[in-house]
Amino acid sequence: MYPVSRRSPRLELRELTIDDVEAVLAIYGSREATEHLSFEPRSRADVGLIVARSIACATATPRSEYALAVVEHDSGDLIGFGRLATDAHQQSAATFGFALRPDAWGVGYGLETVRLLLGLAFEELGPHRVWGARSPLNGASAKTMAAVGMMEEGIIRAHIQKAGQWRDSVVHSILEREWAARGVEGT
Repeated sequence: MYPVSRRSPRLELRELTIDDVEAVLAIYGSREATEHLSFEPRSRADVGLIVARSIACATATPRSEYALAVVEHDSGDLIGFGRLATDAHQQSAATFGFALRPDAWGVGYGLETVRLLLGLAFEELGPHRVWGARSPLNGASAKTMAAVGMMEEGIIRAHIQKAGQWRDSVVHSILEREWAARGVEGT
């Protein structure tokens, strides 16, 4: 499916463009924004490659990855990055993740972003299950995933190596039937 464009009351998911490199750098280059992510802050060159790869993957057939800009309607600013990808290791499953600029935290944009990503997954792509992992210290992400109906499944021990240390990941998932049962509330 290309191009993707999904809207909520305040946000839109859209395809990335090469003009988004600086805005993505404000997220992926930020120590604060990447504190709970699986990687250290990225350089401008790294972010340029990530955006270019995302643009190239967008038109692949079949498309297995959706790396999307999260844009605030009122300002038109890119405030986040969302990713949804088919999971080659699980039957009819997808993984997702998201990150927002720190100045966009605390106003419900994370919840809207996750709802948009799950809506794209279940309403357009059709997996049976969507899952994501978070840092055990990321309480905001835990609350967001619970608020959309995702269940905490457990811990992957010593899953991520960051700054020379191994870190666990907490897995959350939601099934298509659970998403459908949430109806309007889940979208």
